[in-house]
Amino acid sequence: MSWTDCVLGDVVTLKRGHDLPKGKRQDGIVPVVSSSGITGWHNEVKAEPPGVVTGRYGTIGEVFYLDRPYWPLNTALYAIDFHGNDPRFVAYFLRNQLKNYKSEKAAVPGVDRNVLHKINVRCPDRPTQERIAGVLSAYDDLIENNRRRIALLEQAARLLYREWFVHFRFPGHETAKFVDGLPEGWRVGTIADLFDTSSGGTPSRKNDGFYGGHINWLKTQELQNCFIFDTDEQITEEALKRSSAKLFPENSVIIAMYGATIGQLGLLAKPSSTNQACCALLPKRSDQDFLFGYCLMEHSTRTLKDLGQGAAQNNVSQTVIRALEIVIPAEKIIDEFNVVVETNFLQRKNLQFQNTKLTAARDLLLPRLMDGRISV
Repeated sequence: MSWTDCVLGDVVTLKRGHDLPKGKRQDGIVPVVSSSGITGWHNEVKAEPPGVVTGRYGTIGEVFYLDRPYWPLNTALYAIDFHGNDPRFVAYFLRNQLKNYKSEKAAVPGVDRNVLHKINVRCPDRPTQERIAGVLSAYDDLIENNRRRIALLEQAARLLYREWFVHFRFPGHETAKFVDGLPEGWRVGTIADLFDTSSGGTPSRKNDGFYGGHINWLKTQELQNCFIFDTDEQITEEALKRSSAKLFPENSVIIAMYGATIGQLGLLAKPSSTNQACCALLPKRSDQDFLFGYCLMEHSTRTLKDLGQGAAQNNVSQTVIRALEIVIPAEKIIDEFNVVVETNFLQRKNLQFQNTKLTAARDLLLPRLMDGRISV
């Protein structure tokens, strides 16, 4: 095993991606890759695999590896020459180099490829690169497999919700009587008939004693339509007592109310607080109604976004969410649905928790493998 002192440009040559406005994209199977990963599809290829893409502006520090033809967007940089190095290794190597990258252009955070190419690095020989990539990709393969399983479970729950509550093919529908277009015992109502709502708050940044505690404090950009185990920031007990932040119970459904994230969802895996841009959905009837509530709000995402776009500041409020018109099934049917999907949600939660552990282990290994502290 040998290591060579060089500059990053000797390891990989990066190039700016290509413009492709959404209005000019055509339906296809070619992934469009931006600074935050695959964000769309097109019918034309701009780069061949293997591909390594990282953000030029926007999401900085994320690196994406592609094994299929793709279109790198102009918000990203992509590899055009690996100089004989292992492409998968280069993806990990670049991620390690970028984790503490600071742009001199503070007003517009970004990555300057010319500056990047001149960074001094130490790079191992090709056989060592392949062994390092093998170790790290084993973690990523497990993570990706779990993601696929989660996606299938999510799709199954969505289809079941539509089957029961949109197409009215619920258990016993064959003999059900319909009144005014709804099964007998069902009615039109609002979110407020089934759920209370509440929002959080932001403790003062001027008080150092409010942050760095052990209580999750959730922001809307962290809502990714999945369980929330940990948050970017934590607050203290003192912050809860002396601010508008509130502690919401485990299994609370959290909805984003502001800006581009309107309608994004989260499900609290443990008691957590949120900022004021988050709305918590709290069951009135049964604690298990969080399952029905999550699927209901997922089905209503488009409606919420449309309501927000009609507002002056592209927001929705708790009042709008509470007043959202919905079909309210008979309580027996809601209970049956909760029982059926409970295992689905538990499996998703367990798989996502596995991924948080696998990601943490991979990220702990990454710098140690890249500087030779751990030899392979």
